[in-house]
Amino acid sequence: MPVTPAHQGGGQNGEARNDRVALVVPAWNEAGSIGAVLSEVPPGGADWVFVVAGDSTDDTAAVARAHGAQVLGQRRPGYGAACWGGVQAAAAAGAGIVAFLDGDYSDPPAELPRILAPLLSGQADLVLGWRRAGPGAGRAGPHPLPLHARMGNRVVVWALSAVLGRPLRDLPSFKAIRLQRLASLQLQEMTYGWTTELVVKSVRAGLRIVEVPISYRPRLAGSSKVSGTLRGSVGAAWKLCSCAARYARWTPAAPELASPERCP
Repeated sequence: MPVTPAHQGGGQNGEARNDRVALVVPAWNEAGSIGAVLSEVPPGGADWVFVVAGDSTDDTAAVARAHGAQVLGQRRPGYGAACWGGVQAAAAAGAGIVAFLDGDYSDPPAELPRILAPLLSGQADLVLGWRRAGPGAGRAGPHPLPLHARMGNRVVVWALSAVLGRPLRDLPSFKAIRLQRLASLQLQEMTYGWTTELVVKSVRAGLRIVEVPISYRPRLAGSSKVSGTLRGSVGAAWKLCSCAARYARWTPAAPELASPERCP
């Protein structure tokens, strides 16, 4: 269905603007961390919190429900599929802004107001949480990301900046975008290329992008499905680079914005 959000503030040229926020947290087998993540969401920071637990085989869904979140399944595996499931739930609920953060505790929910601020002030269409390791990382304790994951991310971001002709600092999991703008991008990637496609198409569409530095922490439990191994990081880097190349020449279709429900 078309996104027709309620009026929550004034938009450009006096049109209605919806500032209601849905927070989407992809969390596959994150029972050891999802409770702590949800406990740190600031009161009033989001109108809805959706945890996409997918086919988790642990207690992720039960813990999320116990902390007041709405739990969603997903029809197909993958990070992008989890995000789109949350987007569809946000659209159905009536949100105008959707924010994303990981369920492994590495993204600090307390910084959600800083991520949302440029959107709520009308200064941005998309906000990216530029990850910076918290105090003492690499000295008093382990760095949140393994060296191979950090190097891979730098290579991908450098290549993406060169292709797009616009400097970028990160391809983060912590981000927020106006739902109507997101729908217009008609994203296709259903795995971890989703964020890359989002950023590439946002640049190509001329969206206003703001990068906000945030603290980044080690995950609370378990190991990353992607950056936990050298093989996983290399595979992810290849996927992200190929994804960037695939959408580097993309141009927006019609001026009329599509609905997330029509997207895969």
